[in-house]
Amino acid sequence: MKENGIWVIGTDMDGSVCYETNLTGATALVIGSEGKGISRLVKENCDMVVSIPMKGEVNSLNASVAAGIIMYEIVKQRNVKK
Repeated sequence: MKENGIWVIGTDMDGSVCYETNLTGATALVIGSEGKGISRLVKENCDMVVSIPMKGEVNSLNASVAAGIIMYEIVKQRNVKK
């Protein structure tokens, strides 16, 4: 993917805040499992790692919910940047 200009974006609690990261280019999104997240090796091969800021005592989201939030942010940024 990288050879074709596609940025690989991983998700992790220690990543940059997704709302403050430029997500407008061609991207492939990597979502980890709900319990363990993405593996160290996968994370090291991502071009960037983003997170969703959490409030209160919540420390993780269902993988499909997290994917939906990140994908919504990607679409939102692409529509604003046009």
